Amino acid sequence: MTIQTDYGMVEYEEEDLLIFPDGIFGFPNLTRYLLLRMKESDDSLLLMLSVEESQVVFVLINPFYLYPDYSPILAPEELSCLKCKDSGELSYYAICVVRNDYLENTVNLKCPLVINPNTRHGMQVILKDSQYGYRHKLRSFPSINEQIKNPEEE
Repeated sequence: MTIQTDYGMVEYEEEDLLIFPDGIFGFPNLTRYLLLRMKESDDSLLLMLSVEESQVVFVLINPFYLYPDYSPILAPEELSCLKCKDSGELSYYAICVVRNDYLENTVNLKCPLVINPNTRHGMQVILKDSQYGYRHKLRSFPSINEQIKNPEEE
């Protein structure tokens, strides 16, 4: 299959898709997404493109890249929905809000996208009783500050 995007024509197979049966907050009717890497060998920063409405694209970041001690705890019913027994079996991505001034970009660690890599099904959760917030500025993370100081390492 192919989809026309702002980034050109993208080919994909049905098994490449991520399925969010309940959608994502604010987009309950969009359930099928394709992950696109910003760099071929790096999964720390991704684009998640709706194949149902190609104008809907989310910038995702691996929260462990930003915060190595990130430790999301899911409720038993969330684990059940994702068909797994342990939070460690899952993949996590945080949605970035991209601003004109990149130093003002924020990331939502409180409501990650959680994906079962075996089934490719996911959901967005709200982490209860956690220290994570909805709007962490990217520049507040040491790993990002290092990249800003050493852009040639990208």
